[in-house]
Amino acid sequence: MTYQGDNFYIGQVVNGNSAAYAMLVERHKDMVFTIVVKIVRDRQEAEEVAQDVFIKAYQALPKFEGKSKFSTWLYRIAYNAAISKARKQKAEFTVIDESLIEKHTTDTVNEQMEAFSLEEQIEALNAVMEKLPDDDNLLLNLFYRKDCPVEEISEITGLSVSNVKVKLYRIRKRMYEELKQLIEP
Repeated sequence: MTYQGDNFYIGQVVNGNSAAYAMLVERHKDMVFTIVVKIVRDRQEAEEVAQDVFIKAYQALPKFEGKSKFSTWLYRIAYNAAISKARKQKAEFTVIDESLIEKHTTDTVNEQMEAFSLEEQIEALNAVMEKLPDDDNLLLNLFYRKDCPVEEISEITGLSVSNVKVKLYRIRKRMYEELKQLIEP
Protein backbone atom coordinates (compact mmCIF):
# COMPACT_ATOMS: atom_id res chain seq x y z
CA MET A 1 0.00 0.00 0.00
CA THR A 2 1.39 3.38 -1.00
CA TYR A 3 1.53 6.10 1.63
CA GLN A 4 -0.74 8.96 0.56
CA GLY A 5 0.91 11.74 2.60
CA ASP A 6 0.27 13.14 6.06
CA ASN A 7 -2.39 15.63 4.97
CA PHE A 8 -4.49 12.90 3.36
CA TYR A 9 -4.58 10.87 6.57
CA ILE A 10 -5.13 13.94 8.73
CA GLY A 11 -8.17 14.75 6.61
CA GLN A 12 -9.42 11.19 6.98
CA VAL A 13 -9.08 11.29 10.78
CA VAL A 14 -10.72 14.71 11.08
CA ASN A 15 -13.62 13.47 8.94
CA GLY A 16 -14.26 10.54 11.28
CA ASN A 17 -12.03 7.74 9.96
CA SER A 18 -10.02 7.16 13.13
CA ALA A 19 -8.42 4.04 11.62
CA ALA A 20 -6.45 6.31 9.26
CA TYR A 21 -4.50 7.54 12.27
CA ALA A 22 -2.66 4.21 12.32
CA MET A 23 -0.91 5.22 9.09
CA LEU A 24 0.36 8.45 10.71
CA VAL A 25 1.54 6.50 13.76
CA GLU A 26 3.29 3.93 11.58
CA ARG A 27 5.08 6.59 9.54
CA HIS A 28 6.29 8.69 12.51
CA LYS A 29 6.65 6.23 15.39
CA ASP A 30 10.40 5.66 14.96
CA MET A 31 11.31 9.35 14.98
CA VAL A 32 9.00 10.11 17.91
CA PHE A 33 10.58 7.28 19.87
CA THR A 34 14.08 8.45 18.94
CA ILE A 35 13.38 11.98 20.15
CA VAL A 36 11.87 10.77 23.40
CA VAL A 37 14.47 8.13 24.25
CA LYS A 38 17.35 10.59 23.72
CA ILE A 39 15.83 12.88 26.34
CA VAL A 40 14.29 10.42 28.78
CA ARG A 41 17.17 7.89 28.46
CA ASP A 42 15.07 4.95 29.56
CA ARG A 43 13.53 2.65 26.95
CA GLN A 44 10.41 1.70 28.93
CA GLU A 45 9.72 5.29 29.97
CA ALA A 46 10.29 6.39 26.37
CA GLU A 47 7.75 3.88 25.10
CA GLU A 48 5.15 5.21 27.54
CA VAL A 49 5.89 8.81 26.63
CA ALA A 50 5.76 8.01 22.89
CA GLN A 51 2.34 6.42 23.35
CA ASP A 52 1.18 9.50 25.26
CA VAL A 53 2.49 11.70 22.44
CA PHE A 54 0.37 9.91 19.87
CA ILE A 55 -2.68 10.12 22.12
CA LYS A 56 -2.14 13.86 22.67
CA ALA A 57 -1.59 14.40 18.96
CA TYR A 58 -4.74 12.44 18.09
CA GLN A 59 -6.81 14.48 20.52
CA ALA A 60 -5.34 17.75 19.22
CA LEU A 61 -5.49 16.80 15.54
CA PRO A 62 -8.67 18.81 14.83
CA LYS A 63 -6.77 21.89 16.04
CA PHE A 64 -3.80 21.24 13.74
CA GLU A 65 -3.76 24.25 11.43
CA GLY A 66 -1.12 23.08 8.99
CA LYS A 67 1.07 26.16 9.47
CA SER A 68 3.99 23.76 9.80
CA LYS A 69 4.44 20.22 8.59
CA PHE A 70 2.58 17.60 10.59
CA SER A 71 5.89 15.94 11.46
CA THR A 72 7.27 19.20 12.90
CA TRP A 73 4.12 19.65 14.97
CA LEU A 74 4.20 16.03 16.18
CA TYR A 75 7.91 16.11 17.00
CA ARG A 76 7.44 19.29 19.02
CA ILE A 77 4.75 17.51 21.05
CA ALA A 78 7.19 14.60 21.52
CA TYR A 79 10.00 16.93 22.57
CA ASN A 80 7.82 18.80 25.09
CA ALA A 81 6.44 15.55 26.54
CA ALA A 82 9.94 14.10 26.89
CA ILE A 83 11.26 17.24 28.57
CA SER A 84 8.35 17.20 31.01
CA LYS A 85 8.97 13.55 31.83
CA ALA A 86 12.70 14.13 32.28
CA ARG A 87 12.04 17.02 34.65
CA LYS A 88 9.70 14.90 36.72
CA GLN A 89 12.26 12.10 36.88
CA LYS A 90 15.02 14.16 38.37
CA ALA A 91 14.12 16.15 41.41
CA GLU A 92 15.97 19.39 41.06
CA PHE A 93 16.51 21.36 44.19
CA THR A 94 18.07 24.77 44.18
CA VAL A 95 20.03 25.16 47.37
CA ILE A 96 20.47 28.49 49.08
CA ASP A 97 24.11 29.11 49.89
CA GLU A 98 23.86 29.09 53.66
CA SER A 99 27.20 30.87 54.11
CA LEU A 100 25.63 33.96 52.56
CA ILE A 101 22.77 34.05 55.02
CA GLU A 102 24.35 35.65 58.02
CA LYS A 103 23.48 34.73 61.60
CA HIS A 104 20.53 32.56 60.66
CA THR A 105 20.09 28.87 60.93
CA THR A 106 17.88 27.22 58.40
CA ASP A 107 17.38 24.36 60.83
CA THR A 108 15.37 26.62 63.15
CA VAL A 109 13.11 27.85 60.36
CA ASN A 110 12.76 24.33 58.94
CA GLU A 111 11.81 22.90 62.33
CA GLN A 112 9.23 25.60 62.89
CA MET A 113 7.83 25.19 59.37
CA GLU A 114 7.56 21.43 59.87
CA ALA A 115 5.40 22.08 62.94
CA PHE A 116 2.85 23.68 60.60
CA SER A 117 0.40 21.60 58.62
CA LEU A 118 0.87 21.50 54.86
CA GLU A 119 -1.99 23.97 54.45
CA GLU A 120 -0.36 26.37 56.92
CA GLN A 121 2.98 26.06 55.12
CA ILE A 122 1.35 26.84 51.78
CA GLU A 123 -0.52 29.74 53.35
CA ALA A 124 2.73 31.13 54.79
CA LEU A 125 4.53 30.82 51.46
CA ASN A 126 1.64 32.47 49.62
CA ALA A 127 1.59 35.31 52.14
CA VAL A 128 5.29 35.90 51.60
CA MET A 129 4.92 35.68 47.83
CA GLU A 130 2.15 38.29 47.88
CA LYS A 131 4.61 40.76 49.38
CA LEU A 132 7.02 40.32 46.47
CA PRO A 133 7.06 42.69 43.51
CA ASP A 134 5.33 41.34 40.40
CA ASP A 135 8.56 40.75 38.48
CA ASP A 136 10.03 38.72 41.35
CA ASN A 137 6.81 36.75 41.62
CA LEU A 138 6.98 36.04 37.89
CA LEU A 139 10.54 34.72 38.17
CA LEU A 140 9.56 32.36 41.00
CA ASN A 141 6.50 31.11 39.16
CA LEU A 142 8.44 30.46 35.96
CA PHE A 143 11.25 28.68 37.78
CA TYR A 144 9.36 26.64 40.37
CA ARG A 145 5.82 26.24 39.13
CA LYS A 146 6.42 26.12 35.38
CA ASP A 147 9.82 24.37 35.66
CA CYS A 148 11.36 26.78 33.16
CA PRO A 149 15.15 26.57 32.96
CA VAL A 150 17.10 29.73 33.74
CA GLU A 151 17.99 30.12 30.05
CA GLU A 152 14.32 30.13 29.05
CA ILE A 153 13.48 32.62 31.79
CA SER A 154 16.29 34.77 30.41
CA GLU A 155 14.69 34.66 26.95
CA ILE A 156 11.24 35.41 28.33
CA THR A 157 12.30 38.31 30.57
CA GLY A 158 15.19 39.73 28.56
CA LEU A 159 17.49 39.45 31.59
CA SER A 160 20.89 37.81 31.29
CA VAL A 161 21.23 34.24 32.58
CA SER A 162 23.49 35.37 35.41
CA ASN A 163 21.06 38.16 36.31
CA VAL A 164 18.21 35.64 36.53
CA LYS A 165 20.30 33.43 38.83
CA VAL A 166 21.21 36.37 41.07
CA LYS A 167 17.62 37.57 41.22
CA LEU A 168 16.35 34.09 42.09
CA TYR A 169 18.93 33.81 44.85
CA ARG A 170 17.99 37.21 46.28
CA ILE A 171 14.29 36.45 46.09
CA ARG A 172 14.79 33.17 47.95
CA LYS A 173 16.89 34.95 50.56
CA ARG A 174 14.21 37.62 50.98
CA MET A 175 11.52 34.95 51.26
CA TYR A 176 13.58 33.12 53.86
CA GLU A 177 13.83 36.30 55.93
CA GLU A 178 10.09 36.94 55.58
CA LEU A 179 9.26 33.38 56.60
CA LYS A 180 11.60 33.64 59.55
CA GLN A 181 9.83 36.79 60.76
CA LEU A 182 6.43 35.25 60.11
CA ILE A 183 7.01 32.07 62.13
CA GLU A 184 9.19 33.35 64.95
CA PRO A 185 7.26 34.64 67.96
